[in-house]
Amino acid sequence: MNEQGLRKRASSVTKAEKIHAVEAKARKNQPDRPCHKPRDSLFSWTSGFDNFTGFVNWAFLLLSIGGLRLLLENFIKYGIRVDPIEWFYVLTQEEGSQHPSLILILYSLVPTTLCLIIEKALAAEIVPNNFGMLVHVLNLISVILVPMVTIHVKDGFSLVGASCVCTVYSILFLKLWSYIQVNMWCRLIRQFSKSSLRRQSVSLSNLQRQIKNKNKNKNSSEEDLTCSKLPLVQYPDNLTARDLGYFLLAPTLCYELNFPRTDRVRKRFLVKRIFEVLAGTQIILAVIQQYMIPSIRNSLIPFGNMDLPLASERLLKLAIPNHLAWLIAFYILFHSWLNLLGELLQFADRNFYADWWNSNNIDIFWRNWNLPVHRWAVRHLYLPMVDMGYGRTAASVTVFFISAFFHEYMVSVPLKTYKIWAFMGMMGQVPLSYFCKFIEKKYGPRFGNIVVWASIIIGQPLCIMMYYHDYMVIHHGESIAQYSQI
Repeated sequence: MNEQGLRKRASSVTKAEKIHAVEAKARKNQPDRPCHKPRDSLFSWTSGFDNFTGFVNWAFLLLSIGGLRLLLENFIKYGIRVDPIEWFYVLTQEEGSQHPSLILILYSLVPTTLCLIIEKALAAEIVPNNFGMLVHVLNLISVILVPMVTIHVKDGFSLVGASCVCTVYSILFLKLWSYIQVNMWCRLIRQFSKSSLRRQSVSLSNLQRQIKNKNKNKNSSEEDLTCSKLPLVQYPDNLTARDLGYFLLAPTLCYELNFPRTDRVRKRFLVKRIFEVLAGTQIILAVIQQYMIPSIRNSLIPFGNMDLPLASERLLKLAIPNHLAWLIAFYILFHSWLNLLGELLQFADRNFYADWWNSNNIDIFWRNWNLPVHRWAVRHLYLPMVDMGYGRTAASVTVFFISAFFHEYMVSVPLKTYKIWAFMGMMGQVPLSYFCKFIEKKYGPRFGNIVVWASIIIGQPLCIMMYYHDYMVIHHGESIAQYSQI
């Protein structure tokens, strides 16, 4: 019955196609010369048309004309504000002759050296494991607290210098965490192997088997050495100042005993990355001076008075140059600078970012746009929490919490303005993730990607305006009040 039914259906479809073809042929042969047939409009999703090159050219031309108009308006209103000498004064604006930012960066060698000493002591079983891990925890806490307390208490830190200090210490915290955890894994495996060897019987057959396996491993290692230039380092031979120093300079946050290495340094590639870093940095500084600083200053009074229409206009005016600077900074940091470090250190893993611009929801964006941080979060925070029995949701929220803390840390500490806007912005990514997934599921991936781009373009200038307003109120409250009365 089923086969007969399928045959009937197949024959009916075939008959329908034949009938349709015969009707189309007959209609075509009509004397009225028909020109219509079943077709969808090109803008319909079912049309199958996807060649919008002309619209892309039109959008690029319109964007160029709009950018040129804004450029002329900015020059007419503010004049040419780009001044590299002014940046030199900003970068060196530190009171006294000791340059506290440089001293604080050099002080980072102290917790680094202490970490290496403790690891050597733990490997040699000089100190108990619990005591050593307690010292590690206190050392990591000091890495966070020392810049915070010093910048808040001591005068003489410029904004740029304090930002560099907080960035260096944040990276140092994440790298030392990885260094400690990886060595702990190696130490536990070594202890487990020792305990398993003690439990084996020391018979003649076991001794012969161990000698045979040892010789076999020796031969295999010799074969591996013929294939690779460098032998694999084993724990605890990795506990050297040279190895730790290489890891601290390498463009990664995840420690390994044996990093993949390149054979040589490509000089032409290196020169290109150096040029990109220098040229891109100058472009970013020019955009900040010429466009962002005037817009930020003009947003102070409307934002403080809660003049929503004018504040919104200032926000949208700031969004374009801020987004342009952010895109250039992304390229300079994740492509030019990290590739420059990788080339100098012959670090072979250059996968620093993925196609975050195609992200359909905010979760995919945070996984793809900063792969060194993402790998660290998954390897040293997310997976260990899951292995300890925590749920995936709790582990994800913890990852966002740590990320939110460091975002706030690198903004509030240099400004000496302890607010929670950056923290709340990062924690707001959790509900935004559910919203993006809802939009993606209901309206498709295209609209999910639009929500991601909108959150990036609007969220960053809004955060800048809030911090600038709070900074001016805290540090220049009286002058703002006088300015608002004028």
